[in-house]
Amino acid sequence: MSAQFQYLWFFGWSALLAFMLYFPVSKLVWTLSTRRQERKLKRKLNESELSGQLQRARFITFFLVVVFALMFNANIFGFPGAK
Repeated sequence: MSAQFQYLWFFGWSALLAFMLYFPVSKLVWTLSTRRQERKLKRKLNESELSGQLQRARFITFFLVVVFALMFNANIFGFPGAK
């Protein structure tokens, strides 16, 4: 198998895994951060605060799932080019 195909295979599977994990993890991060904020403020959040928490959760989730997907695939398949 050529090195270019190995890289394409590795990063393709990593991108697919990251995409599949993005939405459920985003919802989980948003729920946890919203509940934490409500406990801290001792009140329900308004719409603008919820929207801000959602944007923050999506930003954090992107990096979280990409790093996880790369580490998971490196563990399962091995990093391409490493012998």
